[in-house]
Amino acid sequence: MPQQPDLLDPQLLRVTPAQGMEEPRLWVRRLVIWKEPGGEKVRDIELRTGLNIVWSPDGADDAALAGQTNAVGHGSGKTLFCRLIRYCLGEDRFATESQRDRIGTAFLNGIVGAEVMLDGICWAIVRPLGVRRRHMAVSGGNLDEIAAGEGASTGMDPFIEAVDERIITTALAELVRPQANGLIWPIALAWLTRDQECRFDDVLDWRSPTSDSDSPMPASGQEKGPRLEALRSFLMAITPEEKTTRGEVNSLSEERRVVDQEIGHRRWEIERTQARLVTGLDLQGQSLPEMPLLIDVMRRSAGARLAAVSQLPAGGDAELVAAREHREAARGEWIRLYGERIRIEALIPAEERALAMVRGELPGLSYSRAEAESPICPICEVPIDRALAEGCKLSHKIPDADACRLRWDQRQADHEAQAKRVESLRQEHKQILPQVALAKQHFDRSVDRVASIEQARDARESNWYTARRIQDDVERLAELIDTQEAATKRLRELGAKLETERERLGAFRDKHARVFGRMSEKFDPIIRRLIGHDAKGRIVLTGNGLDLSVDMGGDRRTAAIESLKVLAFDLAAMCVSIEGATRIPSFLLHDSPREADLGLSIYGRLFDIVLELERVGGAPLFQYIVTTTTAPPTEFREHPYLQLKLHGDPPAQRLLGVDL
Repeated sequence: MPQQPDLLDPQLLRVTPAQGMEEPRLWVRRLVIWKEPGGEKVRDIELRTGLNIVWSPDGADDAALAGQTNAVGHGSGKTLFCRLIRYCLGEDRFATESQRDRIGTAFLNGIVGAEVMLDGICWAIVRPLGVRRRHMAVSGGNLDEIAAGEGASTGMDPFIEAVDERIITTALAELVRPQANGLIWPIALAWLTRDQECRFDDVLDWRSPTSDSDSPMPASGQEKGPRLEALRSFLMAITPEEKTTRGEVNSLSEERRVVDQEIGHRRWEIERTQARLVTGLDLQGQSLPEMPLLIDVMRRSAGARLAAVSQLPAGGDAELVAAREHREAARGEWIRLYGERIRIEALIPAEERALAMVRGELPGLSYSRAEAESPICPICEVPIDRALAEGCKLSHKIPDADACRLRWDQRQADHEAQAKRVESLRQEHKQILPQVALAKQHFDRSVDRVASIEQARDARESNWYTARRIQDDVERLAELIDTQEAATKRLRELGAKLETERERLGAFRDKHARVFGRMSEKFDPIIRRLIGHDAKGRIVLTGNGLDLSVDMGGDRRTAAIESLKVLAFDLAAMCVSIEGATRIPSFLLHDSPREADLGLSIYGRLFDIVLELERVGGAPLFQYIVTTTTAPPTEFREHPYLQLKLHGDPPAQRLLGVDL
């Protein structure tokens, strides 16, 4: 279906300067690089208000490089030039760590300085490139004198605080401030001087992590909320009331998320507990009511189960104590008898050995007695009777027969007594064996009795504790259900309150729609000038963020169009800053926007738009610095627009004049 034709002429780009504005509130007048303080100047670059071009041409684009077909415009120092300007405007670092090391090695005492105009006052800013640590920012100072001197370091805070006070304003700072006593200008600087590495791919992507710029807030990535609020603050499209409301919305959203998560976890716990109780109370297969009536059914069933368990045989403590006492008595008797058996069994062998010894002495005593009754002379071996009859001429000693008989009788009595002892021990051993066995049986029965009573007691206690636990689980389930109902009610309340606060945010957005309407009044004609009169551009603040649209027979969302939107948005913001309707200066620095896939014809129209803006108010009321590898239109390749021409080769024609 053909689109309805526009009945109105395309809107023209109209910019009405703020009253009394004669030059940009902030712009860079000069950038100087010294090899050392007071020494050789590597570069001394004069800049102007309006358009400033830094061009690093390819061999085919520059007549001066005719025949050098291998000459390329990359690696000449364009991005370093942008980073040095950012460095002099307050950014913490001027390059990545590896590049800083190489530059610091080549320029051990090197410094960079800039003359920055702030509300008509020249600030002399000097910062180190190498090992020096002196950072100077002096209002009304002479750059060359300060660079050559050895004054005390002031740091960059005086300049940044001056920008915050004069342009950002204290009231706005309270809306943007990322942390207590944090400075705001570095955040605005991140937007106004985008990284080339961000490829101009999103209006809220300002700093790439690969640039190592150490931005004061995450200046790229998915968390765009803080950057959107900062941008809106700079455009004066947010109020403290809205910021407070947004904080309340974020707080409510987080609380609702937490409550909803808790409800989900609690629901799982309720279902699991309910299923366990239905099984534990043997309620499966029954027709059960819904909650909360089911709780009453479970309470009655749990109470009945506990009462039934309480009526089981007690297996009381008195019976258990008596059984344990009987077991200990049986154990003592068995141990006593067992010990007596061991004693007897140990005595019997000893007594048997003693009996054997006595028995072994009897034959000798019997011989001695017989010999005493009929003795033989030990000297002449003649029977004593004969010796007495005939007379012995050798000895007069004869054996004592009575003593020998006495010894024999005594040993015989010992033998009979020892034999009786051995027999007595054997009889005791024979008698104690069945007593030990019987005592062991009594002890084993007493142990079984105690175990039986303890098992019965433990079973009763286990059943009681199980029934009690089920009863407690029923009450726990009731508490969970009550808590779940309260949480569900709280979730509904949070949803209603959140909806109310979001409606308030919507009202704030509607209230500030005129601000973005004013931006759209600049954005749309810039888009038309860049793409064609049939195109339409619009900026809308939605609940999801900032929506930039380009209509060319339908909404276009290609990579090139996205880059074009970012470029047009920045130019529109600069136009609104010229009109004094923002809290940022009318200053922009774009590093090689052509590399963001802009068409060559579109790229040429960009310079035409900027040139047209120079004529607003009679003198340029902005400063737009752009670096490029692609050749700008012919009329922009000379002074006053072209401020610096760099080459990738030879090294002397690079920004720093050396090969790093």
